[in-house]
Amino acid sequence: MLTTLNTAYTDTRAADLAWALGLEPLPALATLDLELRDTHIQLRLLGASHQVLLEGDLGSCSETVACIAGSSTPLPLGVAKRMGDREYEFAARVEVLSPNSFAGRAQELLALVADHPHGLAGLFPGSPHAFTALLAQHQDGQVQWRTWHAYPQDGQLVTTRTRVGVRVAAAL
Repeated sequence: MLTTLNTAYTDTRAADLAWALGLEPLPALATLDLELRDTHIQLRLLGASHQVLLEGDLGSCSETVACIAGSSTPLPLGVAKRMGDREYEFAARVEVLSPNSFAGRAQELLALVADHPHGLAGLFPGSPHAFTALLAQHQDGQVQWRTWHAYPQDGQLVTTRTRVGVRVAAAL
């Protein structure tokens, strides 16, 4: 699903993004509710980027990547946490692309997410390449999602990948 967001850019640089786990739902500009097997997942576009809410057989989880007022947790390159009998893994990277490469990549990502039944993308006013996009799936007993946060003025594309799944005991 592709939507145009009626808001000003809140997070105007990749360096403004922060990561948080466990926040309450924040006001959303657009949402997409999905049932992936026995798990309900809500993809949320915020004025300040994204939030994913998860509820179901994998427990409950809230991930936020956004400009978070007063946050002291910048966007990490990676996080791995045990949450009871579940594992949570998060990874992020920032790519810096030339203007032509950025425009082409933006078009590819928007086409991928806009037509996907588990995808949500929001275009911000001011540039056809300023967007936040999310794509979720259930695979091998895990829920996974990827996100893209585009900053055309700096040629920066922030990509995140998250996995939540049942912890597998190590073989002895």
